[in-house]
Amino acid sequence: MRLRRSTLSVPGHRESMHEKATRSHADVIMLDLEDSVPFESKVDARNLVIRSLLEKDWGNRTLTVRMNGIDTPFGYRDLLDVVEAAADRIDAIVVPKVDSPGDIHFVSRMIDGIARHLGVELAIGIEATIESARGMEQIAGIAAASPRMKTLVFGIADYSASLGARLVSISGHGENEETIYPGHRWHYAMCRIVNAARANGLLAIDAPYGHFRDNEGLARAARMSCSLGFDGKWAIHPDQIETIHAVFSPGKEDIERAGRVLAAFRMAKQQGRGAASLDGRMIDQATVRMAQQLWDQARELGMVESDPETL
Repeated sequence: MRLRRSTLSVPGHRESMHEKATRSHADVIMLDLEDSVPFESKVDARNLVIRSLLEKDWGNRTLTVRMNGIDTPFGYRDLLDVVEAAADRIDAIVVPKVDSPGDIHFVSRMIDGIARHLGVELAIGIEATIESARGMEQIAGIAAASPRMKTLVFGIADYSASLGARLVSISGHGENEETIYPGHRWHYAMCRIVNAARANGLLAIDAPYGHFRDNEGLARAARMSCSLGFDGKWAIHPDQIETIHAVFSPGKEDIERAGRVLAAFRMAKQQGRGAASLDGRMIDQATVRMAQQLWDQARELGMVESDPETL
């Protein structure tokens, strides 16, 4: 299990930021060719991203590239040039503004064609960003569109615009929501993304939080998405990484609780019982699955060493 708690978005045309990103603690580095790159810099950014992928030391960090949309003059060329040049460095291609399964079919078949051209097997995944009402309406088909699909990502700003929702902050990325709606404005959309992801064995990643100096607001937004089942959150600034990791990593009490649940269930199984109890509460298979998921994450983070069976 490779962690996806944080995805740091790095502008493709800013080489100095590429170098800083190599030293980042983010789980995923996403070199961006889309929204963060000015129109006149698109081609130069593509070439720079290729050089950075090939020449910089990224360690064992997960690397993704966000291409331009397939409805632009740059998208297909981003896909072709970047994958042909640096296929062995890329874990996934991030596809923006996915409106239909056909968008994923195009990207998947392009990668397949490049693989045949190179004469190799390419394990490059696809991350689909849901950023419109149309994309949300077709999310089940999008999630199941290709074996290369790995992740669904919530694009909150463009999604808000597609609905005609009111702008309540400068960035439009998750701030000040509580001032306009007596609940959580994007609860339905976020739950739908998580459900489609899980139904198809995918990860679900939340949108970035736009005010990168507001760690309290970021933590509040991250806790909401974590509670709904998201695996992580995009970041637009390195200073956001620590807060995101704190929310999407299990705490000491969480680990202790999961260990006790797993130990109690193991004991019940050894005694031939299908369910267990702990502190006067029933433990069933669903509870065990949640505990196991948390334990596996803690082990990936080096927070525990033993298997729960040996507790």
